[in-house]
Amino acid sequence: MMLETRGLKKTYILGETTVHALDGVDVDIAEGEMAAITGPSGSGKSTLMHILGCLDTPDEGTYILAGEDVSRLSGDQLASIRNRRIGFVFQSFNLLPRLSALENVELPLLYGGRKDARGAAENALATVGLGDRMGHLPAQLSGGQRQRVAIARAIVTDPAILLADEPTGNLDSVTGREILALLGRLNSQGRTVILVTHDPSVAASCSRQIRIRDGRVAEGD
Repeated sequence: MMLETRGLKKTYILGETTVHALDGVDVDIAEGEMAAITGPSGSGKSTLMHILGCLDTPDEGTYILAGEDVSRLSGDQLASIRNRRIGFVFQSFNLLPRLSALENVELPLLYGGRKDARGAAENALATVGLGDRMGHLPAQLSGGQRQRVAIARAIVTDPAILLADEPTGNLDSVTGREILALLGRLNSQGRTVILVTHDPSVAASCSRQIRIRDGRVAEGD
């Protein structure tokens, strides 16, 4: 199993209000699976995504990632896990506007001290169909092309897991389907892909849906 959670709980204190964002979540996602985590706003899916992506830790429960319990690791340890095992794709692309597509994709490798950063970034951009747009700035690219750059940046470190948060949210329907098809191809190459979405049509592109409601996995999932 690639990901296993048992009894995840996460609570936030907002003024005088206590919010139980996660209230005992058990989730299993197999290696090579393409799964969607769905639910309405406020359901807890974003909190679950942050924990699965090692951006946060639970208050209670365990999270086993590729056989390792990462539930109580320090911030530095979590950062190391993220850099080695997880690629992130966000709705807003998160590209640096003054850097070219190639330079944006290079960044994770440069931070890691990789000497082959340029060649690896070129290969990643070719993989997502942007071999002829490497020198373009984000402002010179369409929304779909910017998301492809973001996906190239996510896969350039060759992570086992791709975690995509509303990856089609800023795209028209045709471009959104193209991005989902690209994620499907990356999944078919062996990567575990997890989509976080409130869009039923996006969730339907995955082999399995995990529905979160009121901080819990909805009955039947």
